[in-house]
Amino acid sequence: MGFLLRLLVTALALYLLARVYSGVTFAPGAGVVSILIAALVMGIVNALIRPVLLLLSLPITILTLGLFTLVVNAVVLLIVAAVTALDVAGFGAAFIGALLLTIISWVLDAIVGALGLDGGRD
Repeated sequence: MGFLLRLLVTALALYLLARVYSGVTFAPGAGVVSILIAALVMGIVNALIRPVLLLLSLPITILTLGLFTLVVNAVVLLIVAAVTALDVAGFGAAFIGALLLTIISWVLDAIVGALGLDGGRD
């Protein structure tokens, strides 16, 4: 149940991001399935590629007191856009989009937790 809930929250966050910020959109004609595929790819990239990127960028992340993590998140969003129906206008749009996506996901996670839909997940 946790995987499906996380997938739906990520899909909703990506959809809301595309509605709120014009730098990140879905391709014309992209439907619910395309959004769910983008959310699934986002989860896979976050699980497999993002830790490697964070490890490789650890020295610069320490030098910037963790701010370089925002750049890694932008790269992750660009990777997802490269293989799905998600369209990103460029690196600057990916940077702002990743920041907004983090905020939207955080709010949605808080709502899911407040409603008790997460099954007591900490």
